[in-house]
Amino acid sequence: MRKLKLDELNRVSVAEFKTSNKLPVAVVLDNVRSMHNIGSIFRTADGFAVEQVCLCGITAQPPHREIEKTALGATQSVSWSYYTSPLEAINQLRNDGYRIIAVEQAEKSKMLQEFIPANGEKYALVFGNEVNGVSDEVMQNIDACIEIPQFGTKHSFNIVVSAGIVLWDFFTKITGKTS
Repeated sequence: MRKLKLDELNRVSVAEFKTSNKLPVAVVLDNVRSMHNIGSIFRTADGFAVEQVCLCGITAQPPHREIEKTALGATQSVSWSYYTSPLEAINQLRNDGYRIIAVEQAEKSKMLQEFIPANGEKYALVFGNEVNGVSDEVMQNIDACIEIPQFGTKHSFNIVVSAGIVLWDFFTKITGKTS
């Protein structure tokens, strides 16, 4: 077996990406502190062609060397905006027709594999701070909460791992594609 070369991957250009069909998902980063996590989420958002990333509160904004270290240019392809608070972002997204879903361990959360996105619906997925999770103010203003099942001794996944799992799940359920 041979690894594919970069020119064999048939990737679209940034200009083509910007005009291509997007997954009807916005990623909301609720006070994420690690710039490496922010960059990795941009890269993941690019990989699944999400509509936008909303950076909130203390979440750093591009351009920044530490974000680019892991984003590898995805800050140029993925549409993003900054909000002073996550509540401001989710209120705007709700006004734009998005359903607000926290990714968090909470009372009455629904396990990820049980959540089925509705056809024609847009979703804003809120990922929280690495230590404190999704803020209480956001949790009081969500439409639903999904949780990733876990089976080990730790209480959480890294935010980037969580984003990758959830975005892959939404991508396959919404598009029907697995490759």
